[in-house]
Amino acid sequence: MNKVSDDILYKVEKPARYIGGEFNSCKKDKNKVDIRFAFCFPDVYEVGMSHLGMKILYHTLNQREDTFCERVFAPWPDMEELMRKNNIPLYALETKDSIGDFDFIAFTLQYEMSFSNVLNMLDLAGIPIRTSQRREEHPIIICGGPCASNPEPLYDIADIFSMGAGEENLDEILDLYKICKKQGMSKKEFLLKAAKEIEGVYVPSLYNITYNEDGTIKEFKPIYEGVPNKVKKRVISNFNNVSYPDKLIIPYIDIVHNRIMLETMRGCTRGCRFCQAGMLYRPVREKKTDKLLELADNLIKSTGYDEISLTSLSICDYSDIQNLVFSLVKKYENEKVGVSLPSLRIDSFSVDLIKEIQKVRKTGLTFAPEAGTQRMRDVINKGVTEKNLIDSVSSAFKSGWSTIKLYFMLGLPYERKEDVIGIAELAYKVVQEYYKVPKEKRKKGLKVTVSTSIFVPKPFTPFQWAPQDRIETVREKISLLRDTIKNRKVTYNWHDSIVSYLEAIFARGDRKLCDVLVKAFEKGAKFDGWSDFFNYDIWKKSFEECNIDGEFYAYRERDYSEILPWDFIDIGVTKEFLINENEKAKREEVTPDCRLGCKNCGVNVNLEGECFEGAIFNKVQ
Repeated sequence: MNKVSDDILYKVEKPARYIGGEFNSCKKDKNKVDIRFAFCFPDVYEVGMSHLGMKILYHTLNQREDTFCERVFAPWPDMEELMRKNNIPLYALETKDSIGDFDFIAFTLQYEMSFSNVLNMLDLAGIPIRTSQRREEHPIIICGGPCASNPEPLYDIADIFSMGAGEENLDEILDLYKICKKQGMSKKEFLLKAAKEIEGVYVPSLYNITYNEDGTIKEFKPIYEGVPNKVKKRVISNFNNVSYPDKLIIPYIDIVHNRIMLETMRGCTRGCRFCQAGMLYRPVREKKTDKLLELADNLIKSTGYDEISLTSLSICDYSDIQNLVFSLVKKYENEKVGVSLPSLRIDSFSVDLIKEIQKVRKTGLTFAPEAGTQRMRDVINKGVTEKNLIDSVSSAFKSGWSTIKLYFMLGLPYERKEDVIGIAELAYKVVQEYYKVPKEKRKKGLKVTVSTSIFVPKPFTPFQWAPQDRIETVREKISLLRDTIKNRKVTYNWHDSIVSYLEAIFARGDRKLCDVLVKAFEKGAKFDGWSDFFNYDIWKKSFEECNIDGEFYAYRERDYSEILPWDFIDIGVTKEFLINENEKAKREEVTPDCRLGCKNCGVNVNLEGECFEGAIFNKVQ
């Protein structure tokens, strides 16, 4: 077994991905800790190093004196080839030790199409990919993240799943592991104890599933007494004071988001029916402005970054957003530290706010209407109007912007032809609004970019029962929209990949898909989220050889009485609420923002947590 050397690194693209030793990375004596923890991001370094969750948990776990958490990323195919050729196992960046020597190997599941990389990384470390084939000496494989909300396609890959917020959950898992290790307990005994004693822990091997003749689930039940029938997700008890990094690792190469990321809040009150995150991360919790200013100060001093990105699901809904932005800009304006916001809701756009941000650094404006007609925006409960968008772009054009990006989805449930054409018509209205501004007041070079992605139904949303649009149907809609957009000021970018079909299969799949995943990996599937490497033929053959029909998972409408693969997980939001929201979508009825009054989704009752913790919400207009 060899370690990576310079003569290998000089042969690969971007060797800095594999060397570690970056400024602010953690250094510990591996011989003086009880637990070695490999935190794996199943994608390339630049993507993984941009992920906020990894930064938070790396910091949280390394706060423990008994634990050394190290980072692991999927090697690019050029590096993987050399590693396999030279017998170099997958290693952690901090020590360069094989992750096969660690106590825990954790994967964050952000995207279904990264599942094949999870298998490839385990294999590259010399670890059997199936739980059922691993022995006592192998590390415990733990998975978390949004895609763990339906863990079943990975049921025989992960030993344990962490449901919900990981900061406190992982601490409890490691505390228990330490006790079990001292007492000489086996891995199986530890897993059983964790499932019984720690809220938010799911161990697939402790449950049994039976199926009906039509392929739907008949029964899901625990094998052992004391193992919970329902696994309740974890929620942070005090979000304002939860562990957050006071320094960030500074990479040697450019990454996707090379800046300070400041998490202002978790959760969202809007209730968009397509949005999984909006349901998974309830209840809404905020950090107070003074806490965020303190964190920003520490991070600027410890990193030298000149940009702070304020992050949340809906940043303009942060209850003290004006004060926060103005305070940050005023404090760091002379140091040329800029503030940036992600895409903006068209009903909460503030020109004054954006003007303040532009004092340091000019940025483009991105809005997400999601649908082209008011009917469709009501169906998805977007809660915005055409007037909101027109007012927002009008204000932007008058204030000196001429570049606008608009994001939409195609293939939404209950979508009609006129809704597709409505996207083009809405883009035209944005162009018209630009020309309403007097020549001497508007900036030259108008550019409106329309982007569409394919909708994928996700678990724990009102649309979890809806069929996905067939790829042929979506491509017809893309052609219709492409043919409708004739204005040279409007650029249309679209996504029509068959990848969204696979994403839909694995998003709502059951345990049977684990065999398909393993088969596809054995045939060479990896980096499936990258068009350069995605090979649909591999997946098609894998489904055929496993005698699994992908259309059963992607294109089939579910009945409300059907047991869904993720029904045993309690995220706080009730099934009754989701059913009611889907029925309201069919009737094109809107559910108002939660801040205007509780909509009884169940979170504040089922999770024993108060909605809007830490928030000082202003009245919604």
